[in-house]
Amino acid sequence: MGAYLDASAILPTLIDEPGSVAVDAFIAAGREQLVVSAFAAAEVASAIAWLVRTHLVDAEDAAERLSDFDAWRAGATIEIDFQPSDMRVAQVYVRRFDLMLRAPDALHAAACHRAGHRLVTLDKRLAFAAEALGLEVLLLG
Repeated sequence: MGAYLDASAILPTLIDEPGSVAVDAFIAAGREQLVVSAFAAAEVASAIAWLVRTHLVDAEDAAERLSDFDAWRAGATIEIDFQPSDMRVAQVYVRRFDLMLRAPDALHAAACHRAGHRLVTLDKRLAFAAEALGLEVLLLG
């Protein structure tokens, strides 16, 4: 079993935010194999691009942060690929209105469920939903 990091657990490694200390401590502990999907990486890149669009970070700084992220991801994590079955399961999850899941979060949960990984997140709504679905969850922060 690995520790699947969603975008909310990755972003604080790249930008200073309230969850940064908790995420950094979890990663530094090195107790579990870290797992990152290409989808989570795309969400991280999208969030950094938003910082550029809103002029909170300049493009050069953003490019450096993403380059650092790519290097870290290549050297310190394993990648999980989403499967077609993950899309079908995610669709079932979002139809569970009591969970209030958005499609991207449902995809993360579905992939974790299929692969048997623990979900590591700072997103309380996702953590609640994933636990309700029977996943092992670590809510940081």
